[in-house]
Amino acid sequence: MSLKETIETEYKNALKSKDKIKISTYRLILSSIKDLDIVNRSGPNKKDTDDEDIKKLLKKMVKQRAESIEIYKKNNRIDLLEVEQNEYDILTGFLPTQIGEEETKKICAAVISEIGASSLKDMGKVMGELKKKHADEIDFAKAGPLIKELLSS
Repeated sequence: MSLKETIETEYKNALKSKDKIKISTYRLILSSIKDLDIVNRSGPNKKDTDDEDIKKLLKKMVKQRAESIEIYKKNNRIDLLEVEQNEYDILTGFLPTQIGEEETKKICAAVISEIGASSLKDMGKVMGELKKKHADEIDFAKAGPLIKELLSS
């Protein structure tokens, strides 16, 4: 079953259970997927929306929620924080699990030694190699500072 079908099934289950938070979040996701379908069908590069496109969309939505959560924590807006946190939890449920910081550091160090990176100038090469091999596993917002730290030392 594709990712879109899984989300649609979860949406139907939420409708049956009358869970308002899940219903609104799934509607938001399905609406964004529909927008993505429209964009993919129009223009010079016509293609069908696949699971990889949907994963990119979900990652973008997760990143937006994470930023909002940080802002709401700083401004002590508990009411808005709970809504964003619930959406964040639902969205991350559809993405592969991200590995922890220690494991990310080990992978970054391995890639650095593998391609022979020695200075900050090689950071782009390291990031490119990480994206090829570990695109779904690593949070690149956290990997960037780790790579800088490893290349600086």
